[in-house]
Order: sequence, then C-alpha cells, then structure tokens
Amino acid sequence: MSQRQGALWRFPGLALNMGLAFVFLYLPIVLLVWLSFNDNKVATLWSGFSTRWYSTVFDNPNILRAARNSFSVAAMATLISTVVATLAALAMAGGPFRGKGVVNALLGLPMLVPEIVTAVASLLFFLSLGFDLGLHTVLIAHIVFCIPFAYLPIRARLAGMDHRLIEAAADLYASPWQAFRRVTLPLLMPGILSGAMLAFIVSLDDFVITFFVAGPGATTLPVYIFGMVRMGITPEVNALAALLLLASMAFVGLSWWIGQRDRR
Repeated sequence: MSQRQGALWRFPGLALNMGLAFVFLYLPIVLLVWLSFNDNKVATLWSGFSTRWYSTVFDNPNILRAARNSFSVAAMATLISTVVATLAALAMAGGPFRGKGVVNALLGLPMLVPEIVTAVASLLFFLSLGFDLGLHTVLIAHIVFCIPFAYLPIRARLAGMDHRLIEAAADLYASPWQAFRRVTLPLLMPGILSGAMLAFIVSLDDFVITFFVAGPGATTLPVYIFGMVRMGITPEVNALAALLLLASMAFVGLSWWIGQRDRR
C-alpha cells in the first residue's frame, strides 16, 4: 500500500494541481477574514487594521435577530433530528426486517438529492397543506434535512460496538431499559454528540432550503448575509461571514476531536 501511495505522489504535476486546488478553495476564505479587519468602508481597498466592523455587527439589531433565529432553529432541529436518528440507528442495528434496505436508502436520500430540489419540494409541500411560511416551516425542513447527518455517525458508532457487552448485561439480569441506559447509551454517546454537532452546523449554515421556506420575520444569518451581499460587499458583510465561519469551524473541529478522542 505504501509503495502505491509513493508512486501516486510521484505522478507528474499532482503536487502542483493539489496545491492550486487548495489555493482556489481556501485563499478566498483567508482574504475574507483579512478584509473583515479593514478600516476602509470599501471592502476591497485596505487602509488599515480595525475591529470596528465587528462592533457594528453586534450593534445591529437586525443581525442579532437573524442570529437568534438561526441558533434557535439549529438547536431545535439538532435535538429532534438527533433523537430520531438515534432511534433509527437502534432500529436498523436490530434484527433483519422486511424493507430494511429501502429504509436505509431513504435515510440517506436527503444527502443525495440536490438541495434545490429539496427546497422546491418542501415549499410546494407546505403550500399544498396551507401552511403559512415562517420559522416553523424552516424548522420542519431542517429536521428532515439534518436527520441523515446525525444518523451516519451514530450508525457507524453502533456498528463498531461490542454487542457482547449487552449480552453480558442481560446475563446479569439487567432489563432492556437498564442495559440501554447503562451500557448502550454511554458507548453510543460519542457518536450521538458527533452527529448532533454535524446536524447543528448543517442547519446553522443552510441557505437554499431556508431561503425557499422562510416567511416574513424568519430570516436566518445565511439569508441575511445574502440580502446584504445583494446591496454590495462591505466590511460588515465580511465580519459577519467571518463570525459564521468561526462558529462552523468550531463545531466541525469539536466533532472531529470527539471522534478522534474516542478512538484512542
């Protein structure tokens, strides 16, 4: 395996192409964060270092309202989708049943369907039922969309568990609930936490689905940033995007850390 990897790295132009790909992906993000500290009102003209745009962000009531909407929806969507994903993972880890393959495919389908299709379908679904668009429709759409992201880490953790421990608990006269609470749940908790954090950040960063199913007063941070960008790029937009990026990196990093810590 190591010889094949060495041969792959010696392939002409591979290192250069990989370097260019990383530059293309991450240089704009670095520039965005750098320009968020620009003292100039023109976002692309550097005139000095300043943090005043971050103060402007925290003093803007509309931004704070959008942030509250984003975090409240993400928290509720994470809680509900993680519970549903945990129950689904436990059911799928049980014995075989008719249609198990179909159910497993349906659980992962939202990750494969283009997000714009999910957004339009969700909008048509809510309108056909006569729902008024608002935070409740955003929450329902986010719950459905977040379930696969919470399900996969939990299912992977459950598949790697030693099921002899559960059998040992049963041999010690533990009830199914006691075995779940004292054996299965503690062993499953790292996967549940990783899945919950992934679901949270997916909900927090979502724009396409939210843009379609959000009604008046249901603006979230990504939708608010999009509205600001349509008026022109400003350092305030850069600062807000940098803060959202920092939150995303923190949750993704924490999810990775939990997974790595559990493997030791």
